[in-house]
Amino acid sequence: MRADQDLRIAPSSEGHKRRRSPVLSLLTRRILAVNLVAPVLLGLGLLFLDEYEQSLIATEIDSLRTEGELIAASLGEGAVVIETESQAFGAFMPAGATRRIDQDAARQLVRRLAGLADIRARLYGVGGGLIADSRLLRGPGGEVRVVDLPPTKSGGFSQALRRALTWAESFLGANEDLPPYAEQPNGTGYDFTEVVGALERGESASAVRIDNRGRKILAVSVPVQFYKQIVGAVFVSEDDATIEARLFEVRSSILTIFVWTFAVTILMSLYLAGTIARPVLRLAEAAVMVRDGRTRQHNIPDLSKRRDEIGALSSALRDMTEGLWLRMDATEQFAADVAHEIKNPLTSLRSAVETVARIEDAEQQKQLMGIIKDDVGRLDRLISDISDASRLDAELSRAESEPVDISTLLKMLVDINNSSDAEGTPRLELDLPVHDDLTVTGLEGRLAQVLRNLIGNAASFSPEDGKIFIRARRDQRQIIIDVQDQGPGIPAGKEMAVFSRFYSERPEKEKFGTHSGLGLSISKQIVEAHRGSITAENALDGGALFVVRLPAA
Repeated sequence: MRADQDLRIAPSSEGHKRRRSPVLSLLTRRILAVNLVAPVLLGLGLLFLDEYEQSLIATEIDSLRTEGELIAASLGEGAVVIETESQAFGAFMPAGATRRIDQDAARQLVRRLAGLADIRARLYGVGGGLIADSRLLRGPGGEVRVVDLPPTKSGGFSQALRRALTWAESFLGANEDLPPYAEQPNGTGYDFTEVVGALERGESASAVRIDNRGRKILAVSVPVQFYKQIVGAVFVSEDDATIEARLFEVRSSILTIFVWTFAVTILMSLYLAGTIARPVLRLAEAAVMVRDGRTRQHNIPDLSKRRDEIGALSSALRDMTEGLWLRMDATEQFAADVAHEIKNPLTSLRSAVETVARIEDAEQQKQLMGIIKDDVGRLDRLISDISDASRLDAELSRAESEPVDISTLLKMLVDINNSSDAEGTPRLELDLPVHDDLTVTGLEGRLAQVLRNLIGNAASFSPEDGKIFIRARRDQRQIIIDVQDQGPGIPAGKEMAVFSRFYSERPEKEKFGTHSGLGLSISKQIVEAHRGSITAENALDGGALFVVRLPAA
């Protein structure tokens, strides 16, 4: 399944079946995967305690060496006898004297000292023959080999854990490089390189071997000397039971921490996924239902109380959905208004065309042709303004904003209007502050269109040779523009209606159809796209007053 399919809900209408959501969404699985990396690495640490194990082995070998040296020193002092022909010597050793190890004394010493240290000790003579072994007991019936009983079995879980760790070590090949440990039935000291070094060179040597059961055997060989003459070698050894017990304790502690960490991590991950993935999935499902729905019954869940990114996403989606519905309503209303406004001149045009074909009077035909011309002009203005209004949103969303100096723009428009020589044209009076910066950020052409619409609207309601007052000022972070005429003002209760599309409240002196009724509506749309506002009211001294507020640059 692709990553983008976990949050995708197929349409549930028109024959499509809604796809069942997975038990764990992709986002939930990713949260689990990321959060479980640390505890999994901790768990793998159960198998990789090499440095700690090596330190334990080194400590045990040092202990074995010390115990082997103690046993060798005891044997050299108490189990070596000197034999001469006269069996007597004084303070010095006579020539021809021989040294040998007393086997009975050596066996007792080896057994006693090895038992105290809880290790196995063997004594080999100079020729490599076995003289004493702490695991061999001699009695009237011969020799008896002592074998350590296996440790008492612990609980089932401990046994299973030990077997699992042993299998893991064998699988990873942790003991592949160790030499094998094997005892021959009639073996000698020369079967072990450590003993060879002690007998031939008088050097202590150690080794770690692996037996046929997979247990590590730690061994140390120490020479037995009498007056610096090598008379034998002590070979002490033990298995890694102590080391394994210590390692198992550490691994058990790590495993306990791992289990708790793993469980807490899963619970926290599921909680985190529940606070992120599940709400996101709900929002996605709601968005799909809104897309495929035919009514407004499907609303985006309100998660704004969370006060986090998911809450912000929910609020944004709700606002976006509401904005889309408003836009769709406005589009439908606009289409209905356009159809209504175009229908009137078309009806008049059709009636005039049908009538002019039946009338033969030239004067009446001329009047009807005038009506047809006016209706065609009205249609042309309607279609032009409708086209401008319909593409306004797209243009405002794509165009790049730039700094616009309102002072310069107003001066230019006032100069253009006051340069007209038409009789009865109202004069524009401009009032600008001396030092205030009146710069805004926006589209200069569209802002100029707003001001032209307001000036044109004021001029249409102004009496002949009247005045239009234009003022601009700065109020903290806002640029305020006032356009006031000396006309009759706005009818009571129509202050908001004048911004509606195709509003038809026009002065009596104006020829019908001269304006489409979209100018103020387009102006309001442009101002709001610049994050501003436009209002209409009646001035205290008479006339209509339009106030535009724009954020300062």
